[in-house]
This record gives sequence, C-alpha cells and structure tokens, in this order.
Amino acid sequence: MAGPVTEHLFVYGTLRPGDVRWPLLRCFVTDEGVDDTTPGAVFDTGLDFPAAVFGSEGTIVGRTYMLRPDRSADALEVLDEEESSVAGFYRRVRVTTGRGVEAWAYAYGAGLDLSPIPSGDWFDRPRRPPASTTG
Repeated sequence: MAGPVTEHLFVYGTLRPGDVRWPLLRCFVTDEGVDDTTPGAVFDTGLDFPAAVFGSEGTIVGRTYMLRPDRSADALEVLDEEESSVAGFYRRVRVTTGRGVEAWAYAYGAGLDLSPIPSGDWFDRPRRPPASTTG
C-alpha cells in the first residue's frame, strides 16, 4: 500500500551545505532550501556525523529542500544507500517540519555512543575528541 507522496527532504547534518555530504544532495534539489526545524534531538556520534531521534523533546535545526520531481526516486535511492553505509542503522522516516512541510529525513537507529547537542544544531555543537579505533 503506497503512502502519500513526499517531495521534500529535511537535512540536519552532513547533507547540509558546507558539510561533506552536501555534494551528494545538491544535484537532486530544486531550490536553495529553507531553514527549518523539526521536533526531536540531535547527537554527536564522535564519528564526524550526527544522529537524530525524531519526535522526542527538543528541536532539531536543519534545512528543508524540495526534491526534483524527475530525480526524487534516484535521490532517495542514493541517500538510502549512503545513510545505510554508516554505523548507526539509519533509516528514512517521514517528519513534519516546523514550517508544516512533510519531508523525508534520516533517523538514527542504535549502537553508537551519543553525546547530546543541546542547541539541536550540528553546526553549533561542542567538539569532542574523535572516537578511538584502538583498544
């Protein structure tokens, strides 16, 4: 059973302009996006990317983009693959943003050592040392 069509994407971390994954998204959007928020909490994973838990207390700061209609399926396929390639069991979920837009977003699943980002903004996080890869 197909759900409603969602043509927007809410990004809160490395997919935002100025961060490492923005080039992945840039060719799939129709606009420059708008500053937006959604209910939830954002965390530092210590791995140079954030994790979001949607619907919890707090506010996640990010941007909402309209996906190009002719490329939206491609965009979601590329992003689903990218998001599933990192630790944390990320999955695509629907959220409603502070501007009232229904959008896709990528939610954290489990398994990482998370540090809360009190501001809710990945770009305004306290820096913590990178996670150690040695025992």
